[in-house]
Amino acid sequence: MTPPLSLVRRTAPGGTPAVAAALQERYAEVRRASLALALPLSDEDCCAQSMPDASPVKWHLAHTTWFFETFVLEPREPGFAPFHPAFRVLFNSYYNGVGDKHPRPQRGLLTRPAMAQVLEYRQDVDVRMGRILAGLQEEPDPGLQALVELGLQHEQQHQELILTDVKHLLSSSPLWPAYRLQSPGGAPAGPQERQLEPAVAPSVRWRRFPGGVTEIGHDARAEGAGFAFDNESPRHRVYLQPYALACRPVSTGEYLAFVEAGGYRDASLWLAEGWDWIQAMKLQHPLYWRRGATESGDGAGWHEFTLAGPRPLRPSAPMVHLSYYEADAYARWAGARLPTEAEWEAAAAASPGAQAVQGHFADSGVLHPRAASGAARPDPDGQPPLEQLFGDVWEWTQSSYAAYPGFRVADGAVGEYNGKFMVNQYVLRGGSCATPPGHVRATYRNFFPATARWQFSGLRLARDLESA
Repeated sequence: MTPPLSLVRRTAPGGTPAVAAALQERYAEVRRASLALALPLSDEDCCAQSMPDASPVKWHLAHTTWFFETFVLEPREPGFAPFHPAFRVLFNSYYNGVGDKHPRPQRGLLTRPAMAQVLEYRQDVDVRMGRILAGLQEEPDPGLQALVELGLQHEQQHQELILTDVKHLLSSSPLWPAYRLQSPGGAPAGPQERQLEPAVAPSVRWRRFPGGVTEIGHDARAEGAGFAFDNESPRHRVYLQPYALACRPVSTGEYLAFVEAGGYRDASLWLAEGWDWIQAMKLQHPLYWRRGATESGDGAGWHEFTLAGPRPLRPSAPMVHLSYYEADAYARWAGARLPTEAEWEAAAAASPGAQAVQGHFADSGVLHPRAASGAARPDPDGQPPLEQLFGDVWEWTQSSYAAYPGFRVADGAVGEYNGKFMVNQYVLRGGSCATPPGHVRATYRNFFPATARWQFSGLRLARDLESA
């Protein structure tokens, strides 16, 4: 059942005791971070499931443990015995090569095992993984180290899903209860934070790109290449027409103007399937928006639900929780379009300040997008910098999620990680305010169906330029 090393594309050194020790420390850090996300929640919170696309926190904590038990311990631990034989089915997500799975829409019915037993499961597997990782310092195994790193990256993906799924769950209560009122460091994550943001977003500026032949994707052969998922490779050439990208994501205030202008009532703005969808769902505004006074006594007007509870809309903050259909309709209304994923990645590579002018990630503790400052200096080429290209909101692209030229699905069960989902989904780029820091990179490809809007997803506008 051991997956081939080709599943993860990396050339980072993996054969020294120092690297093995660093991996052991990273394993402990990532696993602690998952548990920390559950601390503000009750056992009841951790068991509930608000919709088929979401999963209970308890299930996320168990499934990420199942990954290490199934793919690392089972083929390598002498005298392996599972913590509980039933967990092989209960916490298998979609790996048909492993065996049967509990139906995803019914994960919230799993009141047993209790949360306490899931925590025991995590502790048991962590102790056993500790022995495996300690052995790497004596006998380095680059293939095993790459597999463990894949498991940690997988767990970081589930850390973001814990936050998005919890937000959807808590928003389903008429009380609109807060997940957490304060960040772990004690900084306010609620109304007191609003004074840190400008009242309106800075005016939209555009950064121009000449197009032409460029390369995108992860290059596993490059010196110092780190971790990347298999769907980020191979690196390949693409041709781009001249284009421009907005220097910041679309703001909440700008999207509110679309709503109040009747954007949800104008079929001409929507893709046919998108229009059918909003009609069937009777949608008139984004997810988590509500008009009128809240339980906390805030006045009339538009409010949004956040992980710190309800609050009035902040016009300068990046717009969040949009489906692909909503993002596409807004772009059309604004006289622009969504970028392709190749345009987005090429822009990230060509913009000297893109990595420096980042947005907010999960470590900020705010867990909601914040406004761009608009004060960043022009890049050395004299053009305005791309702000918040990384962090705050995942940015929808117009690109269907598909294999890159030369992509090969790895053998074995773990080869099911990405390849089989390359249909009926769209690519998002850049990370969000719920993404663990250091988890994303310019080549990272997130993907969701066009109707998904419970993720921290927004948009950045693009437009065509005339060829020289």
